[in-house]
Amino acid sequence: MTTLRPFTCDDMYKFNNVNLDPLTETYGLSFYMQYLAHWPEYFQVAESPSGEIMGYIMGKAEGHGENWHGHVTALTVSPSFRRLGLAAALMNFLEDVSEKKRAYFVDLFVRVSNRVAINMYTNLGYIIYRTVLEYYSGDPDEDAYDMRKACSRDEKLKSVIPLTHPVRPEDVE
Repeated sequence: MTTLRPFTCDDMYKFNNVNLDPLTETYGLSFYMQYLAHWPEYFQVAESPSGEIMGYIMGKAEGHGENWHGHVTALTVSPSFRRLGLAAALMNFLEDVSEKKRAYFVDLFVRVSNRVAINMYTNLGYIIYRTVLEYYSGDPDEDAYDMRKACSRDEKLKSVIPLTHPVRPEDVE
């Protein structure tokens, strides 16, 4: 049985099996610590009965006014634990936290080439809100989709009306 629980500092020594996936964005330890200190309620881990980390989600709340939202910074599941519904469970968790914080929407960025993730997010109710040009560094740089899902506070669904033109990373609020 899988346990969803808060991420702890000790987990940073145990999540390499999850972070080794080439589509997983990895960060320095200080970045993870910053999120854990500022938004601990948005940082969850899926753990197996043997204590192995199966996946995690890391996010935050940000913005002002009708742009107040939950943001998924990282969601990843170890390849050996995929297709079990863990990503959906972790996303549901983050959406619930965002609802409690009275967010208008939840957003995330995903590589335009990551069709599996895009399909999963679409099946979870997310829409492609806009394209962010050259968001991901690489050779060459890669565009991202900014995907969104409205929360119950956005009764008129203003936050999920797609933009018709791409934006640059510096134009993302």
